[in-house]
Amino acid sequence: MNKITPFLWFDTQAEQAMNFYVDTFNGAPYKKQESRIVSITRYEKGMEAPGAEELEGKVITGIFELAGQRFMALDGGPIFTFTEATSFYVECEDQKEVDYFWNKLSAVPESEQCGWCKDKFGLSWQIIPKQMGELMGDPDPAKSKRVINAMLKMHKIIVADLQKAYDGK
Repeated sequence: MNKITPFLWFDTQAEQAMNFYVDTFNGAPYKKQESRIVSITRYEKGMEAPGAEELEGKVITGIFELAGQRFMALDGGPIFTFTEATSFYVECEDQKEVDYFWNKLSAVPESEQCGWCKDKFGLSWQIIPKQMGELMGDPDPAKSKRVINAMLKMHKIIVADLQKAYDGK
């Protein structure tokens, strides 16, 4: 069990988001571990939490797992929102998996850059092929610089284009 669990604050869509993320990760081409909702506790009538009356029936705590990583979520109202300062990094096996996650998660085209995208709930993701780290980390500084420069021009990462830059083509 991880000692650190990301906690996600939603306005009122925590349950919808948890279901969406679990379905997305369970549908991944190279699923290595099952994703699932572990538990949901709901706001109930008579709870004295701030805003509990408006949130009755919504998620006070939801625990879910994506590919073995545990998360918690709640419906806390519109007080806090996500920013691009926090994102979740998804290492992909190949272009097929990059395309899969990008197509599922990217919902805000103006926020896309260098493999970053934002989903319909406002959460930012990095959809990165494992090959990118290998190519960028080459000991030849000319090769790695070409790869980095190619990546900086991309929205969704295209492995073949990174490879062309690496090869100097």
